[in-house]
Amino acid sequence: MRTYGHWIGGTWRTPEKGHYPVVNPATEQVVGAAPEATPAEVAAAVTAAQAAQDGWSRTDPRERAAVLDRTAELLTEHGAELLPLLQAETGATARVTSALQLPPAVDRFRRYARGAVEPAVLPLAPHPVQGSPLAPGGLMGAAAARRPVGVVACITSYNFPVVNLAGKLAPALAMGNAVVAKPAPQDPLCCLSLGPILREAGLPDGVFNVITGSGPGAGQALVSHPGVDMISFTGSTAVGRQIAEAAGRSMKRTLLELGGKGAAIVLGDADDTVLKSAIGAVGSVWSFHSGQVCTAPTRVLVQRPLYAKVVAGLEHYARALKIGDPVDNSTVVGPLISAAQRDRVEASIAAARAEGARIVVGGTRPDVKPGFYVAPTLITDVHPESPVVREELFGPVVVALPFEDDEEAVRIANSTSYGLHDYVFTADTARAWALAARLRSGNVGINTVQRHPETPFGGFKESGVGRDGGSFGLHAYSELQSVVWAS
Repeated sequence: MRTYGHWIGGTWRTPEKGHYPVVNPATEQVVGAAPEATPAEVAAAVTAAQAAQDGWSRTDPRERAAVLDRTAELLTEHGAELLPLLQAETGATARVTSALQLPPAVDRFRRYARGAVEPAVLPLAPHPVQGSPLAPGGLMGAAAARRPVGVVACITSYNFPVVNLAGKLAPALAMGNAVVAKPAPQDPLCCLSLGPILREAGLPDGVFNVITGSGPGAGQALVSHPGVDMISFTGSTAVGRQIAEAAGRSMKRTLLELGGKGAAIVLGDADDTVLKSAIGAVGSVWSFHSGQVCTAPTRVLVQRPLYAKVVAGLEHYARALKIGDPVDNSTVVGPLISAAQRDRVEASIAAARAEGARIVVGGTRPDVKPGFYVAPTLITDVHPESPVVREELFGPVVVALPFEDDEEAVRIANSTSYGLHDYVFTADTARAWALAARLRSGNVGINTVQRHPETPFGGFKESGVGRDGGSFGLHAYSELQSVVWAS
């Protein structure tokens, strides 16, 4: 078991308050010890970032690109040591860990290496301006230039710790910002390991810093620090609200990617091929990281003639999934991140049962010990206003509801406070396009749960503020400056 320090100013720093244990969700054994941050240590990380940011912002974009490219190479080279640690601290299955816990992070560093050299200046057409008491007239030239925000606080979620951090860190660095990262307390160890990797890649000391803590104190100190210019957060809507309130007091820029309660709408014209895709997509709530994904289609809304068929298909799908040790390559459903999260999900299922809902499959704790497991659960006969329909659970639970027509489908889909990712399954893609326009959701998939890496990703309503992904993510970590001159 390794004991980690904070990564501040390009070196390890022994924590003043000691460490806390990071626990493997599958074995309930300690994986490593992460440092507890004090407000003074958070301040030291921000000061290091402030001192390094100006120099980094003035480096040639090609130099920043080279650092990001080299980081991608080093992550690949260190994969043999990082992947087991990632699996141990997240509890992700072998399949998810090998395909989705590290490779997308490598891709994001490579993507924003290209982003570093994207044009940052938009020239505007000369414009004749009449003279005024303010200034003489003439032909005015102008340009809109993207400038770094400054010091960015990156506060990340526990489901995909390195991927999520890479999605913030890489575009922030590409734009010339410095970063202080605060990973989720449950699994921060690989995020801490990024510090030496980025230093080896050529990143100047202080441009990237990592502090951790077992409770909310480290994040609160980082959000409230006057030296932080922007907060990029992925996590729950409840915490996102607190961050937005704190950031608003000092006008910090924010990028908030918050919760979701995705709806998969299955229209009555769906043929067998589309139905198979829909059942597989909804089944991903169970088979993909045990439903700990904000974009998961945890509500399936089915036009009534197909409702019984879809429910039967989902029941068959859920019963076929193997629950167990995530290190076993045949395991499909691994544990949730913690005992507390397991208990929250179980409480929501119990509340739905008490309201009269039917638990078609699952609903009881699987006989797998040790570990924080919840069985794949399918719930029907539930009112659209029920909490299990409206609230994000972040676990392997799907709720199925019937609808009569498009109007009712849209009404149910839009009835939650969230609006992150919805899906439409139909044989008529033109109908799906029209329906997508009526969904209050930042993302809509048509007959797929796949994503396009260049699209803007973010949510409507309480699912967040701002967009990342592709060049949209690059621009999120910049300020626009207008420069005007007399021709």
